Amino acid sequence: MATSSGNSSVYTKSQSYGSEEDLQDLKLLMDQRKRKRKQSNRESARRSRMRKQKHMDDLIVEVERLRNEKSEMITRTNMSTQHLLKMEAENCVLRAQMCELNQRLQSLNDIINMMNATTISEVNYQNNDCFLTVADNCFMNQMNNMSYLNQLPIMASADMFMW
Repeated sequence: MATSSGNSSVYTKSQSYGSEEDLQDLKLLMDQRKRKRKQSNRESARRSRMRKQKHMDDLIVEVERLRNEKSEMITRTNMSTQHLLKMEAENCVLRAQMCELNQRLQSLNDIINMMNATTISEVNYQNNDCFLTVADNCFMNQMNNMSYLNQLPIMASADMFMW
């Protein structure tokens, strides 16, 4: 049974009292509807293909943008890593220099304490009308040698800590 909406007539085999022209008109109407439906489907498929192509183009652009962003991030990460390694090496050098300077300071403080003790001894000797003994001269020579050792340059450098 074929029906149409509205005030149109309903056609079936048992109700076809009309002429051949009515059947042809009906056939033409059905063919016309069929063509319209096919044309509509073609247009819909064309729009769907266009949407799909646009979506694919957008995705390609997005992939390229993300690849560029990834490349920039890798570059920044590599630069940061190199900077970190450089800072760590410099930090090691500074720590080594600090240790050397602390040792120098300790040696200098020891020398000052010994010199103060020697000065007190000299004052006591002078007050007792005594002169420095041979042992005192040896001690003073050792002190002079120790002060020379404290004047050596600091040898730490970044090359020592590179791995």
